[in-house]
Amino acid sequence: MAEDNLVYILDGKIYINLTNRCTNDCVFCIRALKDTVGGADLRLTSEQVKTDDVIEQLKRLKIKENDEIIFCGYGEPLIKLEQVKEVAAFIKENYKGVKIRVNTNGMANMIHKRDVTPELAGLIDAVSVSLNAQNEELYNKISRPKPEYKGTYARVKEFIWYCANAKIETTATVVEGFEDYEVDVSQCEFIAKNLGATLRVRSWLPSGY
Repeated sequence: MAEDNLVYILDGKIYINLTNRCTNDCVFCIRALKDTVGGADLRLTSEQVKTDDVIEQLKRLKIKENDEIIFCGYGEPLIKLEQVKEVAAFIKENYKGVKIRVNTNGMANMIHKRDVTPELAGLIDAVSVSLNAQNEELYNKISRPKPEYKGTYARVKEFIWYCANAKIETTATVVEGFEDYEVDVSQCEFIAKNLGATLRVRSWLPSGY
């Protein structure tokens, strides 16, 4: 049986795919449309991903100084917080000058019921957080958080602030041009700036990237 793609390459950057689980079901999520990204099948046969298996796949690559490694696959990486920390620590110890980023829905503090940003600071250089909308109503329509997570939009903004306050390079993101969802980019930029973050606007692409 072929092994799961825990590590894959896209546009010259290295990505880590730890989980297919997510607390959201975003309307534009690529995993609802296809199983592959950049030719890599990101569907996992098991959620019992071992840190050593991720490290083994990383070791097969020629990782150079100034490369970027990103935790981003077919799920929310910070569900697997401990593994993110373990793999990031390995990268920091073995690959000097490599930047580590986490692409996240910003719900980690809700998932783990504590502020996890002090645990990320020093291991994670940057986070990209899905702000997705300028208000809670539109956020809920786009992100579709699971029912057990109440008040998600406010907590996502709080997480952005916590990350920025922890001196992690913080970017809030929105997707523009998907169907008729009217995302107010100017208002989102204002929100991001007030939280200590910058805003990145992603144009919707059918390929997802």
